[in-house]
Amino acid sequence: QLQLVESGGGLVQPGGSLRLSCAVSAPAVSAFTVDYYAANWFRQVPGKDDEGVACISQGGTVTEYVDSVKGRFTISRDSAQNTFYLQLNDLRPEDTARYYCTADIFGRYEDCVMDPREYSFRGQGTQVTVSS
Repeated sequence: QLQLVESGGGLVQPGGSLRLSCAVSAPAVSAFTVDYYAANWFRQVPGKDDEGVACISQGGTVTEYVDSVKGRFTISRDSAQNTFYLQLNDLRPEDTARYYCTADIFGRYEDCVMDPREYSFRGQGTQVTVSS
C-alpha cells in the first residue's frame, strides 16, 4: 500500500510559478523506491471531469503532457527523496484546480499513462489558485 502526500499548492498571480511535490512512502515495504512506479498528476475542478495533466514512466525516460500545459509544466522524479514533482510555470487562471498525484506499476517500463483512473494510489491533493 502506497501513501502519497502532495504539497506546494497556493495562491499565485497569473504568470507565476509553483512547484508541487508528491512524497511517496510504503510503510510495509523495506527499501522502498519510487523507481518502480509510474506517476501521473491530474487536476480536478468542481463540475468538470478530472483531467490528466502529466505522466512519467516507471523508467523515468518518458513524459507526456496534456496540450494545454505543454511548455509550461514539467513532471519529474527524485529517487533519493522518493518524491514526484510538477513544476508549474506561466500559470493561468484556467489552471486553477485541485491537483492530485497518482502512482502505480504497469506492464512496461516505458508506459506513461495519462488517464488517472488507471492508477491504484492517489494522494489527498493540493489546491492551486491562479488569480490577480
